[in-house]
Amino acid sequence: MEIFLDTANLEEIRKYAKIGIIDGVTTNPALIAKEEGKDFKELIKEICEIVDGPISAEVISMDADGMIREARELAQMHRNIIVKIPAIPAGFEATKALSKEGIKTNVTILYTTNQALLAAKAGATYVSPFIGRLDATSTSGSDLIREIVTVFKNYNFSTKVLAASMRNEIYVKDAALAGAHVATIPPDVLEQMMKSELTDLGLKDFLSQWEESQNKLNNQPNYGDQS
Repeated sequence: MEIFLDTANLEEIRKYAKIGIIDGVTTNPALIAKEEGKDFKELIKEICEIVDGPISAEVISMDADGMIREARELAQMHRNIIVKIPAIPAGFEATKALSKEGIKTNVTILYTTNQALLAAKAGATYVSPFIGRLDATSTSGSDLIREIVTVFKNYNFSTKVLAASMRNEIYVKDAALAGAHVATIPPDVLEQMMKSELTDLGLKDFLSQWEESQNKLNNQPNYGDQS
């Protein structure tokens, strides 16, 4: 499963890119707005320079013509740009037009298998079911992923399932078990995934035993040459 970092914060992106565990980055208008004082296009360009992988940038128009116009501008910024399009009627229309032009898209804010099916038929590169928000309404996000993956396999769609709204590490595990091709993960959740209290305790025990053994060696009497 590919991992995309869900943030527009350059410091966080550099941190995890250095570790080498992220394959791309997703942003949205809310994440961009958090980076005060940053020009939208310049910020996206900087992200593209840090991570050599898919970088999602979202349109804000609500009509198909506006989405298409914005998408063309975004796609020209860098070869790795994936244009995020909302899963609404105008979005499906825009996705179809953009796919004909070879512009990669991520149909986002998606909550049903039928929406995913229509997005795939329109030529979407990715679909982004929002798993965390579904679970908040007592609907199983992992079941939705399984359904979408099954439908895509049934009809040989090349569209990838990108699990979004990963609110904790359990969501990520469930998405992986359900067969998601990608998960977009906030920095704090990615940090959780790298840690375990049992790992910390085990490491502390190993190091304690090592230190104890070294102290015994250092405290042994010296029976060297006494002549």
